[in-house]
Amino acid sequence: MKQLLIYIIGVILCCFGNTLSAQTIVSSDSTVVYTKAMGDSAYAAADYATAIRVYEQLLSAYGESAAIYYNLGGAYYKVGAMARAILNYERALLFDPSNADIRFNLELARSKTIDKSTLPSELFFVCWWRDFTSMLSADGWAHTAILCFLVLILCLVLFIFCKKGKTKKIIFIFALFSLLCTVLANLSASYRTAKLKHRESAIIMDPSVVVRSTPSTAGTELFILHEGKKVTIKDDSMNAWLEILVEDGNIGWLPAESVERI
Repeated sequence: MKQLLIYIIGVILCCFGNTLSAQTIVSSDSTVVYTKAMGDSAYAAADYATAIRVYEQLLSAYGESAAIYYNLGGAYYKVGAMARAILNYERALLFDPSNADIRFNLELARSKTIDKSTLPSELFFVCWWRDFTSMLSADGWAHTAILCFLVLILCLVLFIFCKKGKTKKIIFIFALFSLLCTVLANLSASYRTAKLKHRESAIIMDPSVVVRSTPSTAGTELFILHEGKKVTIKDDSMNAWLEILVEDGNIGWLPAESVERI
């Protein structure tokens, strides 16, 4: 029993240790060393061009980070590049879906664009599941799943060695609850991970782009989208063209170079 408790504590500490260590991002090349603090200082001094350069270098050297994407989005917002601001806020939200500050600033940037969002009606269960899984990041759900599973194991051990019938019933109920939480946390972690790996959404980067009926400049002009608009990519099999779906249900083709995947 003592060894089991030591193991549980060790796993929890490892999980939190990995989370904390991920907050420090440092990038370097042959001439200059970049740190997040350097970008933050430039941002605070209203030197947004330098802040953008530093944040971009950090992302290029050390991979994606919600904090860096969020700050980068803010820097682009300050210089009036709304499409880039929205793109980076959306990327930050992928990694930290429960962050209210990211959502607020994303909506603020969207309010500056020409094409306004009109969210389609969805089934209650779909909305609930999206909101539920957005409570934590993929890593957060994974850590929760591990913790719930360890609690489940502990409940089973206590159930086996407990002699009192009433106490055993209570432990059994806790075990069932832990099992349910473990399953939900695993499903949520898988869902958030899939959202990170399979990025089907993109942001219009050109000032305006004509959406056509076929993947060709000869195709019929269907409608026009403007920079900052979020679209869903339905077909990317054509090298230079993408079939996209707009939230209002409209579908068409546009040049691949006019958008950037979230």
